[in-house]
Amino acid sequence: MRLQLTTWPEVEAYLEQSQGIILPIGSTEQHGPNGLIGTDAICAETIAWGVGEQVEAIVAPTINVGMALHHLAFPGSMSLRPSTLIQVIVDSVGSLAAAGFRQFFFINGHGGNIATLKAAFAETYHHLGQMGVPGSDRVRCKVGNWFMGRSVYQHAQKLYGNQEGYHATPSEVALTQYAYPEHIKTAPLDPKVNRGHPIYGAIDFRRNYPDGRMGSNPALATPEHGREFYELSVKELSDSYLKFVGEAD
Repeated sequence: MRLQLTTWPEVEAYLEQSQGIILPIGSTEQHGPNGLIGTDAICAETIAWGVGEQVEAIVAPTINVGMALHHLAFPGSMSLRPSTLIQVIVDSVGSLAAAGFRQFFFINGHGGNIATLKAAFAETYHHLGQMGVPGSDRVRCKVGNWFMGRSVYQHAQKLYGNQEGYHATPSEVALTQYAYPEHIKTAPLDPKVNRGHPIYGAIDFRRNYPDGRMGSNPALATPEHGREFYELSVKELSDSYLKFVGEAD
């Protein structure tokens, strides 16, 4: 069930059976010459919808803009500051916790969100306790990074080897091609692609990674590969969600 397509009585009935909810979170940022700007949000949302169907859980609206300050030298990229994203998460979880949700399973599509998510969880627990929300001591948050799943990582290595890279990867581009085959993009890619530079500010990032890629060859992506990554990730994250919710019983 997608939260935005339910009614409040349906949510009330759902809470009598489960207090778990899935929250997709991604980013709106450049993904190289042939990667969609919405790649990270698309991947998280697509997989979250699949997991929601598999485990019969409510899926919240996607948090489409994440922490991507280092991509802002590329046109079209958007970002929230870490402090802003923390507040978005605190307020989102707080609203749902007040209604009775207790287990918040974030499906994340962007590596740049990970540190902020962990900080946001700590602040959320503190905020709910300070506000005196009933049952706040039982609120739990967990993040599942689809691209870091064991089966996904192994499959990416099998298909692409060291051409998987670290950003604008063929695995994530493939998943967007599976989700939106009508929006597959092509572009000439320089076979020499930079890797290994540390990430600092946006200008420095573009200087070191001029076309936005980090050691990747997204030209290897296909919609069929995307379907394979989708199925692997949905299976792995469904198991993780059920274990997470079960631990609270």
